[in-house]
Amino acid sequence: MNDAPLFADRKAAGQALASALEHLRGCAGIVIAIPRGGVPVAAEVARALSLPLDILLSKKIGHPNNPEYAVGALTTEDRVLNDGQDLDPCWLESETARIRRELNEKRLRLKGDRPDIPLRNRTVIIIDDGIATGQTLLATLPMIRRQHPTRIIIAVPVAPAAAVRVLRSEVDELIVLHTPGDFAGVGAFYEDFTQVEDAEVAALLKSG
Repeated sequence: MNDAPLFADRKAAGQALASALEHLRGCAGIVIAIPRGGVPVAAEVARALSLPLDILLSKKIGHPNNPEYAVGALTTEDRVLNDGQDLDPCWLESETARIRRELNEKRLRLKGDRPDIPLRNRTVIIIDDGIATGQTLLATLPMIRRQHPTRIIIAVPVAPAAAVRVLRSEVDELIVLHTPGDFAGVGAFYEDFTQVEDAEVAALLKSG
């Protein structure tokens, strides 16, 4: 990997990504950001393409004996479980309720009482500041499909080749600006990778 970071900050990454997504200008689309780091990137894309901006709040459900192992994922409205899971129903419902409370609290902080923008019959462009493994996003895609979008596109500034291989066949289009051989984490490719605060996300969503 070149020692120099690829992007000055998330805003610069979003501008570069917007250029790569120019072919989507004029589509019946929506830009969906993965908070919090994906929001400044997505805001630049939404602004450049004159598309609405929203967020996707989701979280994996970790196995009770190994929280790092995902047995499924959920949003504030939906849940998907991986095949072949033998889970205690009482634990699953309790864990689902706990995670959903967290997501709803986060949604209130970031969006207030503004409703989600419907995805039906839209081209959905999912954006993050980068992808490490893609597993959480992969688990979330079935819930997006249930809303019947026209197309699902994932667009990120940087991702490792392994994540690209996992995700490419799961969406209609995958756009990754850089797929470095030496991947030390998303933050390594930014000069400024300062944590994005809730207040910044809320302000970008309000203005978008």
